Amino acid sequence: MLSGMSIEVHELLVFPGPDGTAGNPLGVVLDGASVLRADRQGVAAELGYSETVFVDDAATGAITIFTPAVELPFAGHPTVGTAWLLAREKAPVDALRPPAGTVAVRYETDLTWVTARPEWTPKFDFRQLGSAAEVENYPLPTEGQQYVWAWIDEAAGIVRSRSFPVDMGIQEDEATGAAAVALVGKLGRRVEIHQGVGSVLIAGPTGDGAVELGGRTTAVRRLELAR
Repeated sequence: MLSGMSIEVHELLVFPGPDGTAGNPLGVVLDGASVLRADRQGVAAELGYSETVFVDDAATGAITIFTPAVELPFAGHPTVGTAWLLAREKAPVDALRPPAGTVAVRYETDLTWVTARPEWTPKFDFRQLGSAAEVENYPLPTEGQQYVWAWIDEAAGIVRSRSFPVDMGIQEDEATGAAAVALVGKLGRRVEIHQGVGSVLIAGPTGDGAVELGGRTTAVRRLELAR
C-alpha cells in the first residue's frame, strides 16, 4: 500500500443480543487487496479490534483474519460479520475462504450462519464451572487462552461463558465464535451461549463433524484509517 493512502474500515458488532446491545466489535476492510500482507498485522494492531478482516476477493470469499497480535486461520465472529457485511454492501455469498478452509454461509432472517470445523479453532483452555455466578466472578487471567463456562439451563442447552485469549493480545473477548465451535465439538449438542456483557451465540453440530455457528450483526460506522 502506498504512503498517504487511507483504508476504509467498516466497524460492526457481531453477536449482539436480541435487543441489539453488546456484541463483539469487528473491523472489516472490504478492499483488503489494497493492503499489503506485510502491513495487515500493523493495521489490525492500530485499529485494536479483537479481530480485523481483510477481504481479498469478495466474489470468491477469500479473506484473512488478524488479532492485534497474530494472524488466525479461522475465527467465528469475523466470518459471521464479514458474511453479513458482504450481503449488505455487495452480494450474499455461499462461502468464505479464510486460510483454514471453506466456510459455508447461509442467511436466515436476521441471523447469519457459518459452518466450520472444531479442529480449525485455537487451543482454548476450557474450564467448566459450577454456576453462572462463578463465571461472572472469575478473575481476569494474565496469560493463556482460558474459556470459562457453566450451564444456565443444561436441559435447554443455555450456557453462560467468558473468554480470555490473552496470548492473542485480547484481555477478554466479548463473543468468541471459534470457542463456541470448539465447545460444541466437545459437547456434541446445540447450545445458546450468553457471553460477555450481553452477547448471544448459537451453535450446533451438523452431523459430519462440523459445527454451524450463527448470530446477529449490526453496523456501527465507517472510518478512514490514514497510512
